[in-house]
Amino acid sequence: MASIGGRIVTVSIEDFLGAIERDDAAPADPALRALWLDARGEWDLAHKCVDQLSTPDAMWVHAYLHRKEGDAWNADYWYRRAGRPPHRGRLGEEWREIAEALLEKGLA
Repeated sequence: MASIGGRIVTVSIEDFLGAIERDDAAPADPALRALWLDARGEWDLAHKCVDQLSTPDAMWVHAYLHRKEGDAWNADYWYRRAGRPPHRGRLGEEWREIAEALLEKGLA
């Protein structure tokens, strides 16, 4: 969701993916921005967005990023901190799950 002209508008995952492809402005929310950057191949910048944050959303993204990096031990630590079970499926599926959850919260 986003506020446009005082109206609340839901941002779909398709809209979010399209905005990434079009190189629109990155979202303000750090967790969603990290996913945005990761989708653009900028893992280091994505990690910097969430590295020092202690919100459950940021820690969830942090866990995903470390799993993508191949650091399962560190990823599991961040999943525990986020209160989430470790994801064992495909990375793309997890990225989409997190993005959809954040978009549903209206963080775009």
